[in-house]
Amino acid sequence: MMEWEPVYRVALLGLLVGILFGAVTNKTNFCTMGAISDWVNTGSKDRLRAWLLAIGIAIVVTQTMDARGVIDIREAAQLTANFGWLGHILGGILFGIGMTLSSGCGQRILVRVGGGNLKSLVVLMFVGLTAYMTMRGILSLVRVNAIEVTNINLAESGLSNQGMGTLLGAAFGVENLALLNRMIAAVLGGGLIVYAFAAKTFRGSFNNILAGIITGLIIPAGWYITGVVGFDDFDPVRLQSYTIIAPTAESFMYLMTYTGSTISFGVAAIFGIIGGSFLYVILTGRFRLETFTDRSDMIRHMQGGILMGFGGVVALGCTVGQGLTGMSTLALGSLLTLISIVFGCALAMKIEYYRLDEISFLRALRQSLVDMRLFPGTRQTD
Repeated sequence: MMEWEPVYRVALLGLLVGILFGAVTNKTNFCTMGAISDWVNTGSKDRLRAWLLAIGIAIVVTQTMDARGVIDIREAAQLTANFGWLGHILGGILFGIGMTLSSGCGQRILVRVGGGNLKSLVVLMFVGLTAYMTMRGILSLVRVNAIEVTNINLAESGLSNQGMGTLLGAAFGVENLALLNRMIAAVLGGGLIVYAFAAKTFRGSFNNILAGIITGLIIPAGWYITGVVGFDDFDPVRLQSYTIIAPTAESFMYLMTYTGSTISFGVAAIFGIIGGSFLYVILTGRFRLETFTDRSDMIRHMQGGILMGFGGVVALGCTVGQGLTGMSTLALGSLLTLISIVFGCALAMKIEYYRLDEISFLRALRQSLVDMRLFPGTRQTD
């Protein structure tokens, strides 16, 4: 029997792990937007702790794999020396706003599609279309000429990448970057894990613990699949792990050009997440169709999909691609994107809350910034 080429082995494994990702996410209701919503609106941090646990595990396991020579994380796209600070900030904020309007982060949209949510299917189509337009279409002109022109080439300063260890090593004259990276992984990744389990309510939540552990392990699994299983002396698969936005765009293109295309890890992962969620709801009897409630609901979700597609591309990732996968590489851009996504999401939620009183957008924006201690004024507590 002829042995499969690395690209097909990688795609199959990416699909299978994606199925696990989709099923677990559906079961546990794991969602970054939902975690931020709980925190902002009710003060509950349990789902947020699940997300932080996932990030911590992803960092520790990925950096351990790198330290042992299993993979070379320096080959990851997130660690490029071309530091796109504006894209990370602007794209992250826009993505955060978009996922609020769309009622879920990128991975949650895929899970809802698998569960029969037609609203999320529309969002997914707008995410994919806008993302592809930003990658290779007319919106790429905006990306290249208005955003990427501000990129900083760290190589001109003698820096090989934007890793936190590389930057701190250069700042403090530390030559042993491998040791420094292990220390950062232990402090940051280990600290997030300890923080997650510090709360008694979190320790008593099986679903949140399951979501954090499985999601955290899925990221290094992606690195292993592409970096080890996909290794080939003549035609190696590009080192990558799970991300949502760009692969969503590529998935639509793959479906439209199937006979002339080769499936990739990212495309297979997208199909896997949707398929895993679908299998879960079918096996548990929870499948149901959900549609828009009215015209404004549809417009809101369409706007969210556009912002997520554009923002996710210019930020080089989303809550999964940067918030989990990128953070596991200890890239500064990933941290910047993560902070920007949280800010954009929280700000949009605050504005929506104040707009319920039918006040102007600018007034709602001002009060939201006051509440977030980013603008002078009196905070509202009720």
